[in-house]
Formats: sequence, structure tokens, C-alpha cells
Amino acid sequence: MTENVINLHKPTDPPNGPTVLTVVPDPAPAPRLPLWIRSGRAIRTAVTHDVTKTSARAAARHALYVYGGTRIVTRRAWEARTPARYERLMRAAEAAGNLEEAREWEERGQHFREARHRRRMDLLHSPIEAAKGAAVSAGTGVGLLVALGVCMAIATKDVTEVVTPLMAVIKFINLMITIVQVVWGPAVTIGPFLALLALWSVGAHQKAAPSWSLPEQHRSNEGEPITPSIVVKALRDLGVPALRNAIKEMGDAGAAMLGPIRIAGCGVEVDVTLPSGVSTIEVQNRRRKLAENLTRHEHEVFITIPPAARTVRLWIADSGALDEPIGPSPLVTDETATADYKKGKAPWGQDLRGDAAALSLFQRHLLVTGLSNQGKTASLRALALWAALDRTVEFRIADLKGVGDWAMFEGLATVLIQGPTDDDVVDATEMVEDALEEMNRRIRVRQQDPKAVFSPLVVIVDEAQVAFMCPVKDDQKNPYGGSKATSRYFMAVRRIHNQGRAVDVLMWQGTQDPTDQNLPKLVREGAHTRASLALGTESQARMALGDKAVDGGAAPHLLRQGLDKGTLVVASDGITVPAGQASITVRTHYINDDEAEAICARAKALRDGVTTLRAVDRTEERDALADILTVLGDAPRLLTQDVLKRLAVLSEDAYGAWTFSNLKDAMEAFGEEPRKSHGRMSVHRDHVLRAVANRDETGSASASE
Repeated sequence: MTENVINLHKPTDPPNGPTVLTVVPDPAPAPRLPLWIRSGRAIRTAVTHDVTKTSARAAARHALYVYGGTRIVTRRAWEARTPARYERLMRAAEAAGNLEEAREWEERGQHFREARHRRRMDLLHSPIEAAKGAAVSAGTGVGLLVALGVCMAIATKDVTEVVTPLMAVIKFINLMITIVQVVWGPAVTIGPFLALLALWSVGAHQKAAPSWSLPEQHRSNEGEPITPSIVVKALRDLGVPALRNAIKEMGDAGAAMLGPIRIAGCGVEVDVTLPSGVSTIEVQNRRRKLAENLTRHEHEVFITIPPAARTVRLWIADSGALDEPIGPSPLVTDETATADYKKGKAPWGQDLRGDAAALSLFQRHLLVTGLSNQGKTASLRALALWAALDRTVEFRIADLKGVGDWAMFEGLATVLIQGPTDDDVVDATEMVEDALEEMNRRIRVRQQDPKAVFSPLVVIVDEAQVAFMCPVKDDQKNPYGGSKATSRYFMAVRRIHNQGRAVDVLMWQGTQDPTDQNLPKLVREGAHTRASLALGTESQARMALGDKAVDGGAAPHLLRQGLDKGTLVVASDGITVPAGQASITVRTHYINDDEAEAICARAKALRDGVTTLRAVDRTEERDALADILTVLGDAPRLLTQDVLKRLAVLSEDAYGAWTFSNLKDAMEAFGEEPRKSHGRMSVHRDHVLRAVANRDETGSASASE
């Protein structure tokens, strides 16, 4: 019976009222569940407990080890007594398409059958021969024992010693029989257990149990060394039925698909000849699964297509090797390094094999793309720093980020625009249009003189997406940005792409996150060298590198954002690409700002002095002598050709059509003229200063017409 609880409390109203006694019954207890439900829950808890599962899996595993060991030993015994091994290897060779090897295994199988037949025929005569041999051996043995006994009898003068050796042998045989009688019983009892232990040992060594029964594997971060068996197992478990069945037919001979495993830089490389019915694209599309089967991350396995048919080339990095930086650039370590624009190659970095990756810039337009903060500007600037060590190369640079990444080219580039504003885009567009006019001028010269040679002019626009997406329009309502025929920047770049390389006017662009809006199709396909850092999607990778490169295995969208900074996938004929591949992966050298400053200082020392313009000045009325002094800078003299070129950059409208005669007339009006220096016509700074002094004395001025 439930007891009641007496509670004492004071009512709240009135506050000082009398104490009231109330009886509060205890709450009724919860009803107990039936016994069968409580027993079922306990059983379910016990069955589903981790200890129970682990124990059951261990018991099943060890029992299956015995079964698997029995199957393996039986198979080995069967193959040792029959030609099954040769037939299996012959089928494997046929599956791999190696008919010559298949014929060799067939011949070996035939030799095995002939030898087995001879052994069986010999068994028909062996009992008689064995009986004869035993009788002769027994007689000979008894005779030797008796002879030994006679010798002992003569020596001891005791006739009984004649049978002593013979009795010793008989006693020894009796002892052996006794020992066998004692041991036989326990051996019969223990023998089956020893046999089971041996079978278990074979099964455990070969892991002959289903994967569900095996203990969980805790792999180390270092990865496993790449061996033929690991590669074959990784391919077998790739999820391609035709490949799995072919390897199953091959058995242990699946390694016949593999070429030699070669050390290649910070990893290994192996060619895999796929069985008939398996296409290379089926392996390429399973890159992540293949990498995981090889105990590697996805970015540590690269799949390319070599020239051989039905073959894939696997490059497998050492675990973690791609996270280690490469060495410094040769431009930094070798202060005597120079460049040759026409015949040389820029040291850009290293390929995955660890070999130096160098890029030829000769008459090649360049496009570098990638997500923000992945090393795009550093990669593009590294090429410009090398080219700057060739004194014949002229730079016109527009940095539409405007944070000083290209500031070291002050005094080296003839035009340097830095800033992200619409006004900076306008200046950058006019810079590209001036380069277009220079290209047209060179083409007109080439038409008159097919052998004319020009100094390379490299036009660099970093963060070009800012220019393509600029909404500003000029006085004629033509937009500076966009991808239509009315876009000034787009049309200027496109025309330089079409004809610029023939007269060494080159367009280099760096852009983020390529799309059809910020990188039009006609512009990106006009670049001869296309390189991409990490991207977000495969569609962006196709925009950056083209369908051919991506279909051939290029995968910048699989690079790790933030972790693979400076790693580029390059599609170009200016870099050595392995035979049969459409692209190459390059880990670029990083050159910091201080190192870039030092390289630019060496480049400036090779030149007579360059006046860097902040923008293109298009005023019509010019002071010719003052402009000549401006383009001379601090140089004591310059070649007349260089002076004319710099005057055209300074003002295309005023000096674009100038020739040597115009330059000569501008100075002769004040008593000076260009003169030869080392056999070449040059403009001397002292002569121009005297012309300015003469003009000031007469109070006249000379303006360009």
C-alpha cells in the first residue's frame, strides 16, 4: 500500500495565516515492462555491442583463414601436379594481347606434360627395380656387418664378436620401432591440429578472408611504397568490370600489364597496358579512387596518355612530397644570368619528375589564369623578369590590381600603369591600342622590307578581367570593356593576337576565375601558351586550357586551393611536354619582391636608361626637343631608332609618323643633328641640350607638326 506524505506549508494569502496540513499522495510507480521485452532489449544490446561485433568478426576471420589456407594449399598442390599454372599464365598473356608470351607458356606446358608422362611410365618398372635394389643393398649391408664382426673377433680373439655389429643394427631398429610406438599415439592426436595451424598460417599470411572480417587498417600518413602488386590491386579494385575480370583471369600475372616502375622526381612512374575491352578514359575518370587504392591523395596521382595504344601512364608522388617547396629560381642564385628572347628559355620551375621546366617566349602570346591568391602574378612576373635580362625587350605594363606587384619595373618598362580604377582601365586600353598601332607600323615596314627585324615589344596586362568588365564608354559611346566588336580593349587584344607575333608584338595577360564574361573565347584561344593555377570547376579548366588539354588529362580544377600555390598546368609548344601528352604540370619558382628588385636592377644596368610613363600622353602640341630629352632620360646617348620608338610611345599622334629626317630636322633647326657613335646613328644628350640652349637664345620654339 502506498504511503501518503504530509506536507506543511503556509498559504500565500493571508501571509501570516495559520499553518495548513495537506496530504499529498505519492505518484504511482511506472508499470514494469513484460519480461520478454526486457530480455529482448538486453539481448539486442549484447548482440550489437562493439565487443560482441569485434569478437564475432575475429572468430569468423580466423575460421576463414583456415578455409582460405586450405584452398591455397590445394591449388598449389594441383598446379604442381598438373599444367594448370601454364594454362593460366597463357590465358593471362592472351588477355594482355601478348601472343608471343602466350606461345612460350604453351611450349612450357607441353614440356611439363612430356616429363610427367615419362615419370608415369617409369613407375611401371620401379617396383621390380626397387625390389632388386633392396635385395642387393640388404645383402651388401649384411656382408659388410659380418666382415666388420670378423675383424672385431680377430682383434679380440672372441668368436662371439662376429655377430656384434649385426646385433647392434637389430637393436637400433628395435629402438626406432619402440620410439615410433610411443610417439605414434600423441602424433595421431596432435597431427590434425598441427595441420590446421599450418593451413591457418598460410591463410593469415595471404589475408585469405573477406574484407568485412579483416580488422580496420589504420594507415600512416607516409603512404606505402609503390610495388607491382599494389598497382595491380589498385587497378583491380577500380570498379571497371572488364578490367577486374581480366586481372582475375591473369591471377598473379596481373603484373604483366605493368612496365618497369621508374623513379621520376619526387615519385615513381609506370606505364600500364590495359587489357582488351578497357579504355583509357575509364581509368582517367576514376582518378580519386585509384589514388585512394594506392594510399595517396588525389592530387598525388596524375594519369596521362602516352603514345602507345591502350596505355595509361601513372605518376605517383611520394606521400607529402608535393607539399614541400622547390628550390629558388636560377635568376636569384646566379647573378650573372642573362636572357636570349629568340633562342633561350625562361627557367620557370620544375615538372613533377623534378626536371627543370623552361618556357620559350619567342613570338608567343601568353595567358595565365587561376583563382585569387594562388600565385598568378608571381608566375607571370617571373617570366617578365627573365625577359628583362635581354636588353632588346621592351615592356609596357598595366597592373590593374595596383598594389605594387610590378613597381620594380619603374625605369625598366616604357609604360607602367598601376591601379584598379576605371581611369586606369582607360589608360591600359590606350596602352594596348598604341601597341596595336606599333604593330601596324611594323607590318607596313615589313611589307616594304621583308627582311626587317624588330625588337620584341611585350604588352602585359595583369588582372585583365578588370579591363574586360569595365563599364566605362568613350565619347563615341564605345565601351572600353566587354566582349563585343565595339569593345576597345577586346578588339585591340584580339587584333594583336591575330598578327602581333609576326612582328614581335606580344600580349601577355593574367586573369582570375576565367568565365565567358571576364575572358572572352576569342581572346583566350588566341594565346599560344596557356597556363592555369588552381580553378574551381572543370568548365573553367576547359576555358583556361582548352578541351584538348583537359581531355588529355590536364586537371587544374583538381589542384588544391591554397595548398598548391604556384603549381601550374601548362599547355604550350614552348615547353617540353612528354610525348603523347597535351599539357605538363609545373611547380614554379617563387621570386619575392626584394629578389625581383635585384633582378630588375641588373636588367636596368644592361640598358642606357628608360623613362617610364604613367600613361599615354595624347596631346597634339609638343615640344620636340623637350620630348627628346625626356625619352633620353639619364642616358648620354641613344640610337636614333630607339629615340623614334620612344617618341612614338610618348605621343603616337605627334611622333607616330616620324622618320629619321623629322628627327634630324628638329635638331638641325638649332644647330645640332644626330651623329654616328660606334658606326651607328645616335642622338647625344649633350647635343640636344645645346640645341635647347640655342633655341632659348633665339626665343623660338619647335613644335611637332
